[in-house]
Amino acid sequence: MRDNQYPGRSVVMSTHGMIATSQPMATQAGLGVLQAGGNAMDAAIAASAVLCVTEPQATGIGGDCFLLYHEAKTGKLFGLNGSGRAPARATLEEFERRGLMQVPEFGILSVIVPGAVDAWQTALERFGTRSLEEMLQPAIAFAADGYAVTPVVAKAWQNNAAVLAPHAESRRDFLVDGRAPAAGTLHRQPRLAESLRRIARGGREAFYRGPIAEAIVRHSHAHDGLLELEDFAAYRSEWVEPISTDYHGVRVCEIPPNGQGITALMTLNILEQADLRGMKHLSADHLHWVIEAFKLAWAERDEYVADPAFNQLPVEEMLSKEFAARQYARIDPHRAAPYPVQLAARAHRDTVYLSVVDRDRNAVSFINSLYYPFGSGVVAGDTGIMLQNRGAGFVLEPGHFNCIAPRKRPLHTIIPAMAYRGDDLLSFGVMGGEYQPMGHVCVLTNWLDFGLDLQEAIDAPRFMPGGGVVALERPVPQEVLKALQQRGHVVGRTELALGGAQAIYVDAKNGVLSAGSDPRKDGCALGY
Repeated sequence: MRDNQYPGRSVVMSTHGMIATSQPMATQAGLGVLQAGGNAMDAAIAASAVLCVTEPQATGIGGDCFLLYHEAKTGKLFGLNGSGRAPARATLEEFERRGLMQVPEFGILSVIVPGAVDAWQTALERFGTRSLEEMLQPAIAFAADGYAVTPVVAKAWQNNAAVLAPHAESRRDFLVDGRAPAAGTLHRQPRLAESLRRIARGGREAFYRGPIAEAIVRHSHAHDGLLELEDFAAYRSEWVEPISTDYHGVRVCEIPPNGQGITALMTLNILEQADLRGMKHLSADHLHWVIEAFKLAWAERDEYVADPAFNQLPVEEMLSKEFAARQYARIDPHRAAPYPVQLAARAHRDTVYLSVVDRDRNAVSFINSLYYPFGSGVVAGDTGIMLQNRGAGFVLEPGHFNCIAPRKRPLHTIIPAMAYRGDDLLSFGVMGGEYQPMGHVCVLTNWLDFGLDLQEAIDAPRFMPGGGVVALERPVPQEVLKALQQRGHVVGRTELALGGAQAIYVDAKNGVLSAGSDPRKDGCALGY
């Protein structure tokens, strides 16, 4: 138990239902659905829609989503891939014709068909008990009537306001007198409210075949983009079989590629042989092993993680214990190895993650994202919808597994997770772009290997290798930083918080739900 004379928060506990999100408004909306008799999937969609309004820099209905759903009555786990697809005109030759060496990070060429709205409806139709129209009502109310901008969101908004500046519609909808709204500002999004009403009335068709798609394509044509109405009409999310590994008797599950969740599983496979339990938490030994294992897993991610419909991916080999043993043997316990690939020192990405468990013990691990803060920076016409920039996740390299191609899905950073320990279940995730698989590894090992409670496992200081430098959050002790340097690591402090986690644990024997919510965000966990 934490020393309650120091700042911190306790694990939240309940017995009927639980939800954890990065915004109190979203948590409350989802809890209301649970208390009114809705199930975990209903609550997840309602909460995600609210987050798409109240964290506009991080997510939106112009983004993508993934989810894992644990069905209590069968004990089965289902995955839904709601990542977008490239336009039919998005060929390597087209980008070469334009003289581009990479897909632009911003603007209309970075936009691919958003997957979130289709995925929401697909999920509700299979596992929900409420209509999409009903679940969108809280989000519509916040967009129309306004919401108070929370502190962490306000800071991210301010830091990324320059993304909005080149686009008149984006300035109109997301800036106030040319500035980001401050914390405590009442912010309204009336055009987004109207788009949400259209979707509430017409479902996915209103987004992919109606005036919304037409407005996006019209904007694309006006700015020499590649999107066509046929790209929207053809889009469908996909049910997928989750992948997993066993880590010290716990089955850890992730979405398969094109998601990067396999990176977390490969890292865990290596660390299983390193015996973290014999090390001191946040010691140089602990950090060294996790960093080195992650670097090796990342190299495999960069080479092979892509859309499996376009490539034969060696997933089985990547997840084998034999492969992990060979990777483990490459690690020097006392010396940092050169980076096998250059992990880019990329800006912290914005995304939202939420977790829900209902009274029947159905569970949803859910993530929704625009990719970069404010995605492409593009709002099309009067839709009020910020569009993602997932096209920037492709490479323009002939023969590369992740090279852009028509209707292809890019390597995707957003990854929900679940873990099973006997009959018990942990639904968890960590937003934060490329950091996410490292976040999964750290939260899980903090909890399993070092015996921290769920909130402590989330609170613990974080670290991430990238750009040849290991970024450490400020609370990592200075003596650990120096010890890592002595092993050959290049180390620096980061002013940015790394990731944002939410987690719910189901104790099947006692019938108790326990939850943690990341203090790096504005949110909370609530149960009843």
